[in-house]
Amino acid sequence: MDTFQSIDAFVRVAEAQSFADVARQLGVSKSVITSRVQQLEEFVGAPLFHRTTRHVRLSEIGELFHRECAELIARANGLVDQMRESRVTPTGTLRIHALPGFVLGHMAHLLSEFQNLYPGIAIDLTVNDAVVDPVKEGFDCALQIFPPASEDLIERRLFPVRRIFCASPSYLRGHGAIAEPEDLQHHRLGLYSRYPSRDRWVFTGIDRQVILDLKPSLRTNSVHMLRDYAIDGGGVVCIPTIVAADAIGAGQLEPLLDDFQLSHFWFSAVYPKTQRNMYKLRLFLDHITHSFSETPPWDVAMRAKASAAK
Repeated sequence: MDTFQSIDAFVRVAEAQSFADVARQLGVSKSVITSRVQQLEEFVGAPLFHRTTRHVRLSEIGELFHRECAELIARANGLVDQMRESRVTPTGTLRIHALPGFVLGHMAHLLSEFQNLYPGIAIDLTVNDAVVDPVKEGFDCALQIFPPASEDLIERRLFPVRRIFCASPSYLRGHGAIAEPEDLQHHRLGLYSRYPSRDRWVFTGIDRQVILDLKPSLRTNSVHMLRDYAIDGGGVVCIPTIVAADAIGAGQLEPLLDDFQLSHFWFSAVYPKTQRNMYKLRLFLDHITHSFSETPPWDVAMRAKASAAK
């Protein structure tokens, strides 16, 4: 028995709660993972999982064993990373999942810069709006605005995500100005379907707070679709400033309700505590963090434009 491989397989199955998912992540057959875990159970002398046709969950002994094994795997991978950091250029593949609204138009340049610095690191980037568990799906990290799905995940905040209501000049000429949050209830709205706050909207002004339940005419998981819908005069939308900034700068969209603030989210990297590519991932996340400040460049440009207009 290869003890490290067996412990690694055990930790992966405990986190993913699936032998098949772990086999897919590692590119081996399910029987290989099953054999490694069974060998470890024989070595320990106790069952580590309760298995049914639908579920895999840790036994009482397995829960105790998992805590120690997860720490062992993390420490072992950390030690290997330290040796690589001190002796060789980092190599290998990082599997990243990211939301399209926050990478399209902004991530390609960062990836190019990163790979100029670390040519041995390949990036396998999946871009879609699905909410994923990086452990179950085999990603090294997920770039998202959603909180971690479990205590087995770590969140590293990268930059704030601010939102803004906006509409095209042609729509506003035909449907009237919007001066107060309550005015939104009389307009055709396009809203993103996956904000953590859902349909509850809190507008904070200088001297009052307004809480509204807004019912959109268009609900979609694509902030780029909302931007295009607004530019075409379809209605009023609320989209992240990272998506709206260029259209506002070009005069295609007008920002609304400047005297009110919406709550903001964080664009974060979420990854397993026992991350097996921690050194490479840390290099990647440090590169993103160093490229942005507390106020991202698109927000700086929008604020400068707003100040010039006053």
